Amino acid sequence: MFSENLKNLRKQNGFSQEELATRLHVVRQTISKWEKNLSVPDADTLIRLAEILDVSVSELLGASVENEKSADDIAIQLSRINEQLAIKNRRSRRIWKVVGITLAVIVLLYVFMMVFFSAQYISDTDQNKQQIITEETVIIDD
Repeated sequence: MFSENLKNLRKQNGFSQEELATRLHVVRQTISKWEKNLSVPDADTLIRLAEILDVSVSELLGASVENEKSADDIAIQLSRINEQLAIKNRRSRRIWKVVGITLAVIVLLYVFMMVFFSAQYISDTDQNKQQIITEETVIIDD
C-alpha cells in the first residue's frame, strides 16, 4: 500500500519527514498523515514525490499503472485509495460513537444508582432517628 511504500522509500533514500516535506513544499505533518494512511497526496504531488524518491508512481502506489504519465490513471488510483480511507474512517467513527454512547449510558446508570441508593439511605436514616426519638420519649415517659 502507498503508506508503507512511502515510508520505506523515504527511509531508503535517507530522508526525514521534515526533509521530504521541505522538498515537496508541504508541512511535516502532511508526510506523517500519508505514512499513517490518513490521507493521500493529489496527483501532481504524487508525481513530484515519485521523482524525489527516484521511483515510478506505480511503485510508490504499490500497483501497476499502465501509463504513468497519464494524470487520469494516477487520479483513478488516488481515488480508489481515498475511497478505502473514507471507508476506514467511517468504521472508526462508528466504533468511537458506540464506545462513547456505551460509556455515557454506564455513567448515567451509575449516577442514577447513586441518587437512588443515597435517597434510600437518607430515608432509612430518618426512620431510624424517628424510631430512636420515639423510644427515648417512651423511656422518659415511663
